[in-house]
Amino acid sequence: MSTPPSRQIAAGPGRPHGAAAPASGSRRPDRGPDLGADRPGGGRAAAWVPVLLAAAAVVYNDWVLEFLLPTGLDARHSYVSELYAADQPFHVLFGWIEVAAAALVVTAALLARPLTAGRWARAGRWSLIAFGISSVADVVVPMHCAPSVEHPCEAVNPWHTTTSALVHAALFGSMFFLVVAARTDRPRLAPIARWGPRTLAAALAAALATVGPLFGRPGWHGVPQRTHLVLVGVWFLLLAGSLRAEARPRER
Repeated sequence: MSTPPSRQIAAGPGRPHGAAAPASGSRRPDRGPDLGADRPGGGRAAAWVPVLLAAAAVVYNDWVLEFLLPTGLDARHSYVSELYAADQPFHVLFGWIEVAAAALVVTAALLARPLTAGRWARAGRWSLIAFGISSVADVVVPMHCAPSVEHPCEAVNPWHTTTSALVHAALFGSMFFLVVAARTDRPRLAPIARWGPRTLAAALAAALATVGPLFGRPGWHGVPQRTHLVLVGVWFLLLAGSLRAEARPRER
């Protein structure tokens, strides 16, 4: 005996004869696009981002080793980049540490793709990548000598000064873009929205206080520069904590 038309409509195409249609209330609600679904294991990989950024915060402040090593430099009156100047005894050690910090930041930024939806967040992520690449370039073209202890040595090395400027531009770009992202479309980045502007202002002021030697006025520029590096570490920790909150829903 043939199935009545009404039964055929209830079964629908591809549904076994006699199978009941699902109740309307059992339909799973639309939770929006899964930002980590664009690649396998994206959510799990993104869980490493806070760890990498926290490690970068520590490694980037490698200047504290000068209190343990006989560098011959005075931390009050020397640039941190003098530690890996070409003629300095520990230039290989400090150079590789800088490269390691850059690698940590770039890797974290690449893995943070599922956590950085929106144009402002993406711009901040690419700024972090630019920061890491510029930091490596800063090591590839180091200062030839340490001007704080070698008076004939010029503080302005064209290539190194350029790469250092790119490092700072990318850093402050990441701060600006991610603060805007946190205040517009990323509610779980609330710590960045609150503390990011203060960190940006303090880091910018500290960076500007280091330019004395570039204008022939050396002395005490080492203190604000090391303060600046500490604030960069604070920024990485702030990012780590905020992105940790962003990654938790994907872990669940």
